[in-house]
Amino acid sequence: MKYTLLPLLLVLVGPLCAQPHSPEVKAITDVLMKQQQHWNEGNLIAFMEGYWKSDSLVFVGRNGVTTGWHTVLRNYQQAYPNREAMGLLTFTILRVDVFTNQTALVVGQWKLKRAQDEPGGFFTLVWRRIKGKWVIVADHTS
Repeated sequence: MKYTLLPLLLVLVGPLCAQPHSPEVKAITDVLMKQQQHWNEGNLIAFMEGYWKSDSLVFVGRNGVTTGWHTVLRNYQQAYPNREAMGLLTFTILRVDVFTNQTALVVGQWKLKRAQDEPGGFFTLVWRRIKGKWVIVADHTS
């Protein structure tokens, strides 16, 4: 009996493990890697290119809910006024769920390496493809 279940399990689970990343997943992870690069270069404005440039952008963090691209940028600039405060950012993507070719959800982990500490946490990002470009429309970071 156990020998007949193994082939069945391989048939059912194998394709899940071997699935190539969709073009949507690649496009989204490319944006995140560019954000990481821009952060590590100290360029917050370029980092913000991954976000929807709209007053409807939503950011939820330890200080509550913030709306608007310019407000989110200003908050980043106040919290991270220089390269020392920014440190080196590393994203670890835990999962990417593409719901349609226009919407997706990303769950991941962030870590900063700075001289005095190494803060980190987790994030949940809601993505939309707007005018052919994948952007974050809602960010919950803790």
